[in-house]
Amino acid sequence: QVQLVESGGGSVPAGGSLRLSCAASGVTYSSYCMAWFRQAPGKEREGVASIYTGGGSTYYAESVKGRFTISQDNAKNTVYLQMNSLKPEDTAMYYCALLPYGPLRCSGLRRTDFSYWGQGTQVSVSS
Repeated sequence: QVQLVESGGGSVPAGGSLRLSCAASGVTYSSYCMAWFRQAPGKEREGVASIYTGGGSTYYAESVKGRFTISQDNAKNTVYLQMNSLKPEDTAMYYCALLPYGPLRCSGLRRTDFSYWGQGTQVSVSS
């Protein structure tokens, strides 16, 4: 079965940076979409960024464009989220998710489209 494990979360001051990692195992699909979502207390889980392995296309939520970068290391079956210029509103639990295949749905960043989820890693940005 597919398993996703996130790491790299922590507490940083506003303007700081963090690099999140998501290690995937048990993936048998020829191509798939991997994404990062986040959820703050009392808020809906929202899509942050996604990447489609069948070409490397990336997609971002408007709120993080220019600050976050999603990338992948195919050899290590790992996806990363480089977060720069962090703001207090970025504070949330960040989750890694995988959508089998999904060349069209990847860009939508809709949580109901994703089949597998990691446990989450906390990101806290202080003012």
